[in-house]
Amino acid sequence: QVQLVESGGGLVQPGGSLRLSCAASGRIFSLYVMGWYRQAPGMQRELVAVVTSGGSTNYADSVKGRFTISRDSAKNTVYLQMNSLKPEDTAIYYCNIRRIPTNDAYWGQGTQVTVSS
Repeated sequence: QVQLVESGGGLVQPGGSLRLSCAASGRIFSLYVMGWYRQAPGMQRELVAVVTSGGSTNYADSVKGRFTISRDSAKNTVYLQMNSLKPEDTAIYYCNIRRIPTNDAYWGQGTQVTVSS
């Protein structure tokens, strides 16, 4: 089992910044994809940004150039630095880790991000 604990959400004005953190504990995989998804009210959950155990990253087109995902392997933690936030970034952000190649996946409890003036 893997436990994911997220932190860093909150209310921010348009153009502002937030940093999300996700700490993994338990049985950590050697090969994985870890990152962030989000779900706005009435919308499907969508990928925001992920990083692999090898360090490769992937971003949704809507956040490229504004969001940066990074990881601290020693702490089993990933971060999502979100800059130039827009109202359309408002959503619950969920941390996810997926084992390669079995695709066993775990989710965090989610953290609310609200971008509003």
